[in-house]
Amino acid sequence: MQRGRDVKDYQTITLDIADEIAVLRLDRPDKMNALNTQMRAEITDAVGAAGQGARVVVMTGNGKCFCSGQDLSDSGNAANLDLERVLRDEYVPMLRAITDCPVPTICAVNGPAAGAGANLALAADVVIAAESAYFLQAFTRIGLIPDAGGTYWMPRQMGTAKAMGAALFAEPISAHQASDWGMIWEAVADDAFEDRWQARAAHLAQGPTMAYAQVKKAIRGSWENTLETQLDLEAKLQGTCGATRDFKEGVVAFLEKRSPQYEGR
Repeated sequence: MQRGRDVKDYQTITLDIADEIAVLRLDRPDKMNALNTQMRAEITDAVGAAGQGARVVVMTGNGKCFCSGQDLSDSGNAANLDLERVLRDEYVPMLRAITDCPVPTICAVNGPAAGAGANLALAADVVIAAESAYFLQAFTRIGLIPDAGGTYWMPRQMGTAKAMGAALFAEPISAHQASDWGMIWEAVADDAFEDRWQARAAHLAQGPTMAYAQVKKAIRGSWENTLETQLDLEAKLQGTCGATRDFKEGVVAFLEKRSPQYEGR
């Protein structure tokens, strides 16, 4: 992938945009990319900027770890950390920035994803993991419950039984297990991992961006809707897609038996 421009001088992450692809890298490898206050704020800001300046956003980690979760040394005394405030004021904006991003988001999990780091990954639209990576809901090991959306994502993605076991036993879930259980999109051999997520990102960056935005609305909205409500939503969103240049280009390209050239509008 061609290296792009650094959008902003962040301290705990990097953000590069090239070829319509924004790549956000967690960049505290000496701390296993643990999430502190500054990193959460920078991820929130970067995803917001990337969603306006690219057609796909990829999150991954620098170093051998994707993210080890909450930095328990962030406050100086982990026992005095106001967890409720941190979750409401810092995690919620970060997670909403990812889930509400107007373009597709990919999390390329390059290594272990533990605690809040695992659930940060699950917030993305698509998760691709290196086969050496694993996911760990480590919370009960220190007397906590899964947070950062974990109790929301897991039962929806892997079912109640698997989610409950993952939360209670706090055992690592391998990338292949996660893929087999429906927790993530795919597990990829380590030596093919970088090429795979880059190819997936390039595919989305060249696709019908408006349609992707409506796909996100439809699928995420379905979790709370009745069938009747969902059918109404589908009709509304399909009407939006049908009015785009990309729909017209897709039809013409199909009839002319050529690859479509989507503009993302």
